[in-house]
Amino acid sequence: MQSYRINERHRGLSEELTALMGETETATVGHVEHVGFVSHGVLPVFAAKAAGSAVTVAAPGRDGTVIYRAVDLLMPGDFLVIARVDGDDVACVGGGVATAVKARGAVGIVIDGPCTDADEIAALGLPVWCRGISSKTTNRRVSLGGSINEPVACGGAAVLPGYAVLADREGVFVAPRDRMLTLTRAAIARQQTSLAVRRHLAAGHSIFDFQPDSQP
Repeated sequence: MQSYRINERHRGLSEELTALMGETETATVGHVEHVGFVSHGVLPVFAAKAAGSAVTVAAPGRDGTVIYRAVDLLMPGDFLVIARVDGDDVACVGGGVATAVKARGAVGIVIDGPCTDADEIAALGLPVWCRGISSKTTNRRVSLGGSINEPVACGGAAVLPGYAVLADREGVFVAPRDRMLTLTRAAIARQQTSLAVRRHLAAGHSIFDFQPDSQP
């Protein structure tokens, strides 16, 4: 019998941080931050945006048990972040897992591997970011072990349990909560300036003539 290391979950994100993340685009953060971005190969199954608190999973091979053990810990506002430690092409998330995750009130799933049942996941409306689709799947009868709520590497990004996770059509960004708070405030201000730049350019003006302080 393989062992599963399961640590305590973290509290959810504050209402303030969740609201700020809801207004922030990952691409805006990408202008000023250089770490915390999950690989660009991890893409949404359908266009979506979600923000929540990381519940991390290190899931090896075809072991499907560790995924469902993590699901049972989920609470509203959580973001399930799964590291496929073997780097294989086995899908550990499909329609069943997505249904269970949504029922727990979690906001989405990030996997540095493939999913399966993509059409069912899209119909459910649960945002999922992954590396493509595979017909090879995990199985709860396979017991290899794994860990939950330990630090993981997901798509080249270090993700600690309780990290703030922001994901949209452009990608996935993770950071400690205090860092995310600072970045989202700066990003929202930058986005407002960007809107003024768009209006300036749409009017046929040169970018070099743009004066942010003079914009309405």
